[in-house]
Amino acid sequence: MQKKLIALAVAGLASTGAFAQANVTVYGIADGSFDVVRVSNTNGNTDLGNTNRVSSNSSYIGFKGAEALGNGLTAVFQYESGVSFDNNGGLSTSRDSFVGLSSANLGTVVLGNLTGPTRALGVSLDVNAGATGIGANSALLGKLGNNLVGTTSSTGDYAAGGNCARSAGCSSIFDTRWKNAIAYVSPTYYGLNATAAYVANENKAFHNVVSTGVNTTGYDLGLKYANGPILAGLTYNAVSIGNDAGTNISDLRLGGMYDFGIATVRAVFDHARADHFGGNGVSQNVWGLGGTFNVTPAGKILAQAYFARDLKVNGSSQNSTGAKLFEVGYEYSLSKRTMLKAVYAHLNNDNNASYDFGVNAVGLNGSANGATAAQVAGATVQGIQLGLRHSF
Repeated sequence: MQKKLIALAVAGLASTGAFAQANVTVYGIADGSFDVVRVSNTNGNTDLGNTNRVSSNSSYIGFKGAEALGNGLTAVFQYESGVSFDNNGGLSTSRDSFVGLSSANLGTVVLGNLTGPTRALGVSLDVNAGATGIGANSALLGKLGNNLVGTTSSTGDYAAGGNCARSAGCSSIFDTRWKNAIAYVSPTYYGLNATAAYVANENKAFHNVVSTGVNTTGYDLGLKYANGPILAGLTYNAVSIGNDAGTNISDLRLGGMYDFGIATVRAVFDHARADHFGGNGVSQNVWGLGGTFNVTPAGKILAQAYFARDLKVNGSSQNSTGAKLFEVGYEYSLSKRTMLKAVYAHLNNDNNASYDFGVNAVGLNGSANGATAAQVAGATVQGIQLGLRHSF
């Protein structure tokens, strides 16, 4: 009833009859936690020690709607904004926001700020509710030794690097949303469907005006099978940075899950690669295992472990450039919409690596903590989260 009342209120504010006829739903997640995080064992003796904080863990609010156009065709839209209520953050359409057309027989086409199939596969195989929090698998997936962290700007520009602000997101470019994108999602046949996304080169610059030519574009392809207890996916994401060096980056991801009813098991393999990257070809493999177990009808244990192998530069392994992520937690549902959670996450960097949490970073890299990247290499990053998650 609450959703219907809110939808009616929003429709009543619309100035056009066409919008008022649309079926609008307001939805979202409020996910807050108290965190105690610790940075230790750095090479430069710049240990941060314990830090306490409150985190909003990818909380969001969204508006979505659909209008039947006849002949099986439906117009769809969605505006979704992250809500950083722990630090009085503002609203935007930074999350999945789009407009499109959908047909049961032909599939769906949408345009906007989109999650591609590569990110979607990683999210679906994470053990955490909403794939968020300090133990999320985005801490290691696709980062290529922390060289492919971040997302494109509003015009599509991308500057490869590993600097992540404290309490901010610190995922790979493959695990963030694509701006200026168009995607096609096929109908599902016997549990199998396909997704193809294209990222437009809206940032293309004149070479005779801009000293460094920019022309970023890319595509993201995926196959997913979801039928009964089985979920499996294969994705490939390729991006041409469009710089003068001709840098191309890509990510191949394979994963699956089996649901036993009382428990689930999950596995992921990820291969990230960059060509013409500082004059080199760089690649890295990451693999992970995870699972959940229902202790009671309302409570479940969750655990996962991810391993980033050493980087390979022009085929040669670079020693001590990998990392390991371990997480164990417990989620207890107070109702269908409200859940308590407790999580412990431990990220252990090798001596020449400086990975950070993928969600709610500690600010390990760059100048966030007054230390250089070399000084924080080899750090152990760990933390405890106690929180409440409510969906509406």
